[in-house]
Amino acid sequence: MVKIVFLGTTTLLFDDGKDQLLFDCHVTRPSLARCFLGRIQTDKKIADRVIREMNISRLRGIFISHSHHDHVLDAPYFALQCGADIYGSFSALNVARGGGLAEDRLHSYDDSRSYRIGDFGITIIPSIHSKAHWYNNDLGMIIGTPLKQPARRNDFKEGGSYDFLVSHSGRNYLIRPSYNYIEGQLDGIRADVVFAGISMLSRDTKERQEAFFYETIEKTHAETVIPIHWDNFFSPLYGNIKGLPLVADNTRASMRILSDLCSAHGVKFIVRQPLTAIEI
Repeated sequence: MVKIVFLGTTTLLFDDGKDQLLFDCHVTRPSLARCFLGRIQTDKKIADRVIREMNISRLRGIFISHSHHDHVLDAPYFALQCGADIYGSFSALNVARGGGLAEDRLHSYDDSRSYRIGDFGITIIPSIHSKAHWYNNDLGMIIGTPLKQPARRNDFKEGGSYDFLVSHSGRNYLIRPSYNYIEGQLDGIRADVVFAGISMLSRDTKERQEAFFYETIEKTHAETVIPIHWDNFFSPLYGNIKGLPLVADNTRASMRILSDLCSAHGVKFIVRQPLTAIEI
């Protein structure tokens, strides 16, 4: 049995009682004003609280889906505090270098797309970010040098996007942080549980919503879908959790659309609040 803790946005803590893995790492959640008008950095008090209260004491690896701040900001601090390695793209590893991680603790997706940590198997799947808008119009751009904090939000370039297939004890978990898909990319892949990023789903056409479901959930024969990237990551993790601002997405509508698609196909749909766990 694997316990999975949802830490908000797309951050997931996998724990099998022996080893712990993080997929993405963002708990600081700087405000909208701070992100667009100032510089951002890890809030060590919040990070330490999460590490303490979630009992993150056996963390072996941190896997980064892409290098926007809401996926990677706190990875260097967690790695240093918990003794974990960081796995990611060239850009994600430059965030780690800027945070003081030694080279022998950095692992590039360019070198390997498959890893074994304890009883966990992790496969890295090249993916695609959700559609660009004025606030994230940097898709494909890289972070070319070590990025030290504090830094501007737009210094955290996307740097390429990835999904994860996590296997443990005969069960597969697919993590797709961004609402998008590459046609045929998951052909032949099976997943018992899908963690599906839904940010901006409601803004898309019905045809693409259905195609996303087909390419992400129906093809993988998933039994359970858990939405991620639905909460307002500009608001405190320890606070009143709400959906994304309407300018970004209608979270209520995105939840309903995905829930209806799951219901129509006999797939279980489970919503988790940040800082809560599920054992699957």
